Amino acid sequence: MDENERRKKSVALKYNKDVDTAPVVIAKGVGEVAEAIIEIAKEKGIPIVENPELVEDLFRLEIYSEIPEELYKVVAEVLAFVYGMGEYE
Repeated sequence: MDENERRKKSVALKYNKDVDTAPVVIAKGVGEVAEAIIEIAKEKGIPIVENPELVEDLFRLEIYSEIPEELYKVVAEVLAFVYGMGEYE
């Protein structure tokens, strides 16, 4: 594993439950960029879910691409958790 693979990664998704489309990758980064994405989410009150395996799968996607069908179930579980928190609608 090289240094970049050991560094923190983050991926931000956008999902509009009122529109019939899959969630979209809107940001991703490694190291300082990953930390900045996380900080912005915290500042804006956007829930953060840690799932390293999912991040690896999402990281392979291009920015502004919808998640592939094989990730629907795990992303739906994350969204259910987030919406279940009751603070984010």
